[in-house]
Amino acid sequence: MFEITTVCTGNICRSPLAEQLLRARLADLPGTVNSAGTYGLDAVAMPAEAQKLAIQYGVAPETAAAHRSRPLTAAVLKTPDLILAMAREHRRSIVEIAPARLRSAFTLREFARLAADATDEDIIAAASAHTDPSSRLRAGVAAVAARRGMTAPPASADEDDIVDPYRRSWATYERSGEQLVPAIDQVVRVVRLSVAGA
Repeated sequence: MFEITTVCTGNICRSPLAEQLLRARLADLPGTVNSAGTYGLDAVAMPAEAQKLAIQYGVAPETAAAHRSRPLTAAVLKTPDLILAMAREHRRSIVEIAPARLRSAFTLREFARLAADATDEDIIAAASAHTDPSSRLRAGVAAVAARRGMTAPPASADEDDIVDPYRRSWATYERSGEQLVPAIDQVVRVVRLSVAGA
């Protein structure tokens, strides 16, 4: 079984949306997807706007309604094969809590940018040396991480972040979704190539 963890501030807007989309799109593979927040909220539901956004992107209403936040801890970070932060500040928190996870922690948009520069063949070749889903995904992630320093950086560092919509306008929620969802496509691609070889 592979494991992916998504991380934002409160674990009530961005990271649950990423979690729910990844879980739905990878449901046929042997893995788990979960999420957590750096702010330490415990068992808080997604705001109505975040649920509306999730449903707009195909998440079942009952799934969006059932989400409850959990705080990010060292224990949460111990086992994931891939950790996806919604912004650079969250990635910093991840590395402060668990320095050993540096190579498997990315912002979601950073991962998508690097993955777009890695060929299907590179990812499959890296994963094919392993048999279990967790090791295969870790190898695929390492192939993506190897693009660090080789892939052109964004014009602005802010482009690696997903805007936080909490307590902001509906337009900001929509912009957050527009930044998040295309990046999820690249994550799904890498996981499928790594775990299933296709």
